[in-house]
Amino acid sequence: MSKDREEIYNRKKLKKIVTLSLAMVCILGSAGCSTSNKDTANKWPEKIVLAQMPNENNPNADSQHEKFAAALSEYLGIEVGSVEGTDYTAGIEGMASKNVDVMLVSPMSYFQAKERANAELLVSTPTAADYKTAFITKADRDDINSLKDLKGKTFAFVDQASSSGYLYPKAKLIKELQLDTDKLEANDYFFSTVAFSGGHPTSLTGVTMGDYDAAAVAKAIITQMVKAGQLKESDIKVIGETDVIPNPCYVVRGDLPQDLKDKIKEFFMTYDDESYFEAVHENKDIRFVEVTDETYTPAKEMLELLKIDMGDK
Repeated sequence: MSKDREEIYNRKKLKKIVTLSLAMVCILGSAGCSTSNKDTANKWPEKIVLAQMPNENNPNADSQHEKFAAALSEYLGIEVGSVEGTDYTAGIEGMASKNVDVMLVSPMSYFQAKERANAELLVSTPTAADYKTAFITKADRDDINSLKDLKGKTFAFVDQASSSGYLYPKAKLIKELQLDTDKLEANDYFFSTVAFSGGHPTSLTGVTMGDYDAAAVAKAIITQMVKAGQLKESDIKVIGETDVIPNPCYVVRGDLPQDLKDKIKEFFMTYDDESYFEAVHENKDIRFVEVTDETYTPAKEMLELLKIDMGDK
């Protein structure tokens, strides 16, 4: 789930790229995408499209997407096209235009997909207790021991599209320190400067090398880097952390035939390929579980706090 990048993605460019790739699925799938006239309340389409998104904490997940789509296709008895996306917004637009039928979305993107694309929840995976963001600084920084001590310091987020690297830690700072949502990234408002490192490992390295006074980093990445010998736990200290971040969830286009939606959910709930779960979730014993809107209520509250538009149908 982590790819070091030296600068933040140009999100508009990504949006265009993904939107085009989704459109090409329909053009190349001569049997017809889900937009076919055959997609009625009672008749299944000949093909559906599954959109996956990169897992920012586990790059091994990407290699499993084609395998997963093939298994879904066999279970349903219809073709399943697999699309690799890089931008949740473009994926949601694809679902709204009926070019995407099943999609992995972040907790925040779920509500946007629900409002914009009539998406319905399918499943998620159990949330790990340590899926939080930690606010870190160098262990020897005696002047930084709490979030309020970050005033006037240089700080690094990961990426404006990252839940754990930006959205959740930003919401934590705004709520706890009563800061202005619109001004947080401005130089000399609270932080002296704010940077976007492009990756959790980059933020960690930047703190230990003195490039940033502090940073927001997923706790899971800290654990991974310590285990890999890339970081000594004694090099940093944690001065705060966010609430537990819900896992991403799969959603389905709401206007698909009900029996098809039920069958897709049945596939997820019975899928038990240990090698898949080991590669994607780093736990061969984990399985998909049912979730409800209540699971993602904190994410909705965070969107409102950050003044992020959930979109209109």
